[in-house]
Amino acid sequence: MTGTADLIARFPKQRPPLSEAHSRSYVEEYRLNRDGARAVEGAAKHLEAWMHRRVRALAGRSPTLELGAGTLNHLPFEPETREYDIVEPFAALYAQSTLLPRVRSVFADQREIPPATRYRRIISIAVLEHMTDLPLELARSGLLLDADGMFQAGIPSEGGFLWGLAWRCTTGVSYRLRNGLDYGTLMRHEHVNTAREILALVRHFFREVRVARFPLPAHHASFYTYLEARAPDRDVCARVVAARAEKRAA
Repeated sequence: MTGTADLIARFPKQRPPLSEAHSRSYVEEYRLNRDGARAVEGAAKHLEAWMHRRVRALAGRSPTLELGAGTLNHLPFEPETREYDIVEPFAALYAQSTLLPRVRSVFADQREIPPATRYRRIISIAVLEHMTDLPLELARSGLLLDADGMFQAGIPSEGGFLWGLAWRCTTGVSYRLRNGLDYGTLMRHEHVNTAREILALVRHFFREVRVARFPLPAHHASFYTYLEARAPDRDVCARVVAARAEKRAA
C-alpha cells in the first residue's frame, strides 16, 4: 500500500515542454499517428489493432464510454454498440469524422458527465499513458461503472525493451525524416506514464484485474498490454476524487 500511495503522490504529473518546432507539427503528427496515414504509421496501426480487437471482445454492452476517443478510430470495431459516449478534450481530432453521428454524447472531461450516469463498459485504447492525473481518471471511471461493469484498456508496453526499440526504429525514424526533429522529445511529452505504473494503479482501484500482452506475455517482450478490470473499490475511488476536489478548492 505504501508503494501505491507513493505512486499516487507523484500525480498530477507535468509534461516536459515541447520545442517551438515540435509544437508546430503537433496536431498533424498526432492525427497521422492515430489514423495511420503513411506507410510506417500504417504498419504501427496494424499492430495496434490487437488492442482494438481485445477491447472489442466485449462490444455490445451499452452504454459504453470511451476515454480519449481521438479521431474515433475505435468506433469501426464496435458496430453493434449503440449507446456510445466519448471523452475527448481535443475536438479538432473528431470534429470532421464521418463517424461522429454514431456518438451519443461528447464530453471534454469526465467531470462533465452527470454523476448519476452509469456505464456497462468504460474503454480506452492508447490513452492511459498520456493522462497526467491518471489516479483521478481511474477513480472517476470506477464511480461511473455499473455494479457489473467492466473497465478495458489497451496501452503500449511503455518502459519495456521491445516497445522502446520498436518506436525508435520505425515511427522515430519516419518522424525525423519528415521534420528533422527528435521523436523522443515528443514521446516524453506524451507518454508520461509507464505500463507498470498504469497496471499498479488499475490494481489499486479495481479488485479484479486481468492482463494480456502482445506478441509475448512478458513485459519486455511485448508491444502492447491489455487490461480488463472489474469490481471497482468505490470507497478508494471516492476518496481520491474528494482529495483532488479539496486540493483544487484550497
